[in-house]
Amino acid sequence: MFKRVLVANRGEIALRIIRACRELNVESIAVYSEADVDSMHVQFADQAVCIGPASSKESYLKMDRIFAAAEITGADAIHPGYGFLAENARFAEICEASGIAFIGPSARIISMMGDKATARATALANGVPVTPGSDIMPDAETALGKAREIGFPVMIKATAGGGGRGMRPCFKAEDFIALFQAASSEAIVCFGNGSCYLEKLVVNPHHVEFQVFGDSHGNFVHLGERDCSLQRRNQKIIEECPSPLLTPELRARMGEASVNLIRNIGYQNAGTIEYLVDDTGGNFYFMEMNTRIQVEHPITEEVMGCDLVKEQIRIAAGEVMSHHVLQAMARGHAIECRINAEDPFHDFAPSPGTIELWYAPGGKGVRVDTHVYSGYTVLPHYDSLIAKLIVTASTREIAIARMRRALAEFTIRGIKTTIPFQLEIISHPDFIRGTYNIGWIARFLEERAR
Repeated sequence: MFKRVLVANRGEIALRIIRACRELNVESIAVYSEADVDSMHVQFADQAVCIGPASSKESYLKMDRIFAAAEITGADAIHPGYGFLAENARFAEICEASGIAFIGPSARIISMMGDKATARATALANGVPVTPGSDIMPDAETALGKAREIGFPVMIKATAGGGGRGMRPCFKAEDFIALFQAASSEAIVCFGNGSCYLEKLVVNPHHVEFQVFGDSHGNFVHLGERDCSLQRRNQKIIEECPSPLLTPELRARMGEASVNLIRNIGYQNAGTIEYLVDDTGGNFYFMEMNTRIQVEHPITEEVMGCDLVKEQIRIAAGEVMSHHVLQAMARGHAIECRINAEDPFHDFAPSPGTIELWYAPGGKGVRVDTHVYSGYTVLPHYDSLIAKLIVTASTREIAIARMRRALAEFTIRGIKTTIPFQLEIISHPDFIRGTYNIGWIARFLEERAR
């Protein structure tokens, strides 16, 4: 097992990793920007190193400063969390070359599966269904010709994109050039890579992802699925586990495809394979693979009875996958709401500021993952996620009632949050019936504005 793990991230995921290290009796090292000096991950780590000013480009994305922090503190492993450098193959490669364990898959696998176009080709070669699409397009004009060949509507996707960035749906040819250029430009700003490819757009599908794990001892498993269809502008808002859409037969087919894929490529550590499922619930298509831990991993932990972050650390240290994961069985239902510092009644405008009062809900089956507290200042420099509210119950019906109660209890004063909006969704008949898809929130917002 490692002696010291450097956490190359911030916020709630950094704190989550630090807690996992503490339970494994591993020292944790936090890195932080000047703006994050009062963050909880800095306070709870065994050591903390400032790596630059507020801008993530000058701190959390600065590889040289992170490696300098690892060197001066004697870290023997780095956990990247999610976002920032978590899916950066170069970062993983430098870790490997420096003799520092990267808590995630190898640089080779990140390159293969983190690049969306290559990942599609890999999935297809391993028998996983994919939507019709293209290779990387050299320019917008060539891409337009390919889009006509595929047939509209199409989805323009940046090969290095993620979190909804670098993606544009296009329904007609006359809009294509501008949308392609917009997707490419956004991807250059966010990821430093503007390469784009095309996929046939499946209208109003469901977004279902499978949690997978592999180790260096030949063990490969999936830990069920999460339904992530409730999205606004490709940003997930509410997730649940298991999906209310999947039948046992479809779940088995998707799970088998997921495990076959990671076994064939020799995947090690945690990953998530994301699929589109059509509205009939009968066909599924590979969308992409995230070669890291996901924001929504807690609902899988609650249903499967595992600690996914601790498992990541164990696998990276060369240990055999624990029996808790190898023999995991789903029990009950879990729902997660991502609490963002945004104003849902003014086009979800960011709402940075100081939290005057923070009261998190509790009680049976309620979990809150957060780095926030009363008096904490939500900064404008980073993602607006301030907490994840997770509820677990024996049935979906009870979980919905519990989430409704927990959201109503959650009290945050001083900033605006998405809590009122999520309370509306949880109480909506369509959510209660489980009859929602990726397009549901957009339609709901249109009706709400009338």
